[in-house]
Amino acid sequence: MSRFLATLLESATGPDRDARGMTTGEPHEPVRRTWAEIHRAALGAADALRRPGPSGEPVLPDGAAVGVLAGEPAQIAPVVQAVWLCGGSVTMLHQPTPRTDLAVWAEDTVATLDMIGAATVLLGPPFDALAPVLTERGVPFRMLADLDGDPAAVTASADVAGEDDTALLQLTSGSTGNPKAVRITHANLDANIAAMVAASELDVARDRMVSWLPLFHDMGMVGFLTVPMTVGLELVSVTPADFLTRPRLWAELISKYGGTVTAAPNFAYAVLARQLVRVDDGALDLSTLRIALNGAEPIDPAAVAAFTDAGARFGLRPGAVLCAYGMAETALGVSFAPVGAGLVVDRVEADALEEHHRAEPAAERPAREFPELGPPLPGIEVRVTGSDGAPRGPREVGALQLRGRAVTPGYLTVDGPVATQDADGWFDTGDEGYLTEAGAVVVCGRTKDVIIMGGRNIYPTDIERAAGAADGVRAGNVVAVRVAAGEGRGRESFAIAVEAKGADTEEAVKAIRDDVVRRVVSAVGVRPAEVAVLAPGSLPKTPSGKLRRAATAELITP
Repeated sequence: MSRFLATLLESATGPDRDARGMTTGEPHEPVRRTWAEIHRAALGAADALRRPGPSGEPVLPDGAAVGVLAGEPAQIAPVVQAVWLCGGSVTMLHQPTPRTDLAVWAEDTVATLDMIGAATVLLGPPFDALAPVLTERGVPFRMLADLDGDPAAVTASADVAGEDDTALLQLTSGSTGNPKAVRITHANLDANIAAMVAASELDVARDRMVSWLPLFHDMGMVGFLTVPMTVGLELVSVTPADFLTRPRLWAELISKYGGTVTAAPNFAYAVLARQLVRVDDGALDLSTLRIALNGAEPIDPAAVAAFTDAGARFGLRPGAVLCAYGMAETALGVSFAPVGAGLVVDRVEADALEEHHRAEPAAERPAREFPELGPPLPGIEVRVTGSDGAPRGPREVGALQLRGRAVTPGYLTVDGPVATQDADGWFDTGDEGYLTEAGAVVVCGRTKDVIIMGGRNIYPTDIERAAGAADGVRAGNVVAVRVAAGEGRGRESFAIAVEAKGADTEEAVKAIRDDVVRRVVSAVGVRPAEVAVLAPGSLPKTPSGKLRRAATAELITP
C-alpha cells in the first residue's frame, strides 16, 4: 500500500478518527461528519463500485481511471476515497456552467474520457440532469446516489496501490477541446502533502481550514480536500457558487469556525476586500487566521494591501498572507513564503530586467515589483537556466526548472503519454523568473507570453496591473497579449482587453481606453497597439476561472 493511502487510512481509522472532520452545507444546512464517518461512506461506495450497478452498469476494474462530475464536497470526499480504495485514479471533470454549450461540452468531455481511458463517470448533484447527455454519447456512468454498498464488505488490501500508481489525473487549465492531464502518482501526493504540511507548520489538532475553492482545480482538490482528508484536519468546505453568490460568506465562515488556514487566487482577495469595507465594526473576527495563501495566478501587491487593510478592523494580521508558487505538475505546491512573513515585494530596476535579464535591486530608477514566493518546499529543487540551457546564478532571469519526488512523471494527451522530465529529472515549468540571494523564488511571467519590444522584455502582468487601475475596469479582468511583428506592424507590439461596467456609449468607451493607455504608458513606457473595452463576461476563461490569454488574442487581434 502506498504511503499516501496508508496515511489517509490512519487518519480515518486511528485513535483520532472521530476528533476531526468536514463541515459542508453552509450557510443554510451545515452538516459535520467526522473523517471516520466519511471513510465508512467511502467503504460503502467502494463496495458498490465493485458490483454491477442497478441498471447493469459494469463493475469498476482494479486500477481503473474514473471521471467525477459533481459539485457538492460532501459527496465528492467519500467517492474519491472510494476510488482510491479500489486502486483507481480520479479525474475531476470540467463542469458546465449555465452559459455552456452542452453539445460542445459533451464533445470535449468524451475526448477527455477517451484520453484517460475512463472506465466510468460518477455523476452527482447538481449535474444529475446531464445523465441523458452522457447516455446519448455512450458514456458509462454511475449515479452517486446509487453507490450505497456494504462498508463491512471492503477491506483495503496491502497491494491496493503502489507508489508509482496514478492517484489523480488533473486536467490542466486551457481549452477543454485539447485536453491534457497531469499524471499525479501516489508518491507525488505523499511527497507534496508532507512538504506543504511542514512548510505551512500545520497543526492537525489546532488548525481549521476554510475553503470555497473548486474541487476540479488542483488548489481545491489537493490543498483543501486531499490534504485535510489525508492528515485528518478540520475542514469547512462550500462551493465556488456559494462564494460567487455572496463573497462575504468566506469571511463569515472564517469568523464563525475560527478558521486558521484558507487560500484563493489573487482576484478573490480583491473581491473580498471590497466586501469587507462594507461590513460593520465588530461583525467579524478574522484574528484566528494565520495563513491566507495567495497563489494560482499572478499576485498583485495592491490587491493584497487592500485585503489586509480592509481586514485589519476585524483582527486580520498582514503577516497572515502567504504568497505561494504552485502547479499541478508537483501535485500542488512548489514554494511557500515563510509563515507569518506576509507579502514581501522585490523591487528591481526596470532597465536591467528588461534589457539585461537581471533583477538588480532598484534605487531611484524606474522599477518593477514582484512578490517573493518563498524558498522551494522540502524535497523540491528549483534552478534557473538561460537560453543555452546552462544554470544561472542569483538574480539572473531565465527558465524556472524543478526536480524532486513531487514532480509528475508525465502527461496524458490525446496523442498519448508525454514525459515531463529530462534525463536528469528536471522539469521545465514554462515560467520565467529568478532566485534571490536568500533562495526565494520570484516568477516574472510565462515565457511564451513575454512581449519583446526594442530589445526589452516586457511582462504582461506589469501591463495588466496598470490597466486594471483605470476607472471602470473590473478587477482581475484584464489581459495583455503579444501582437507579433508582420501583422500589419513593423515590430512586435501588444494589445489589451479589459472588461468594464457602464461602457455603453462611445464616450464612455473612449474615456476608459484613454485612461488605460495613459496608465500603461506611464508604467512601462510603451503605448499599446490596441485597447479593447468589453462588456462584463466577455473575456474567455478556463473552467476554473483563469483568463485564457491565447483565446483572448484570437478575440481581439486580427
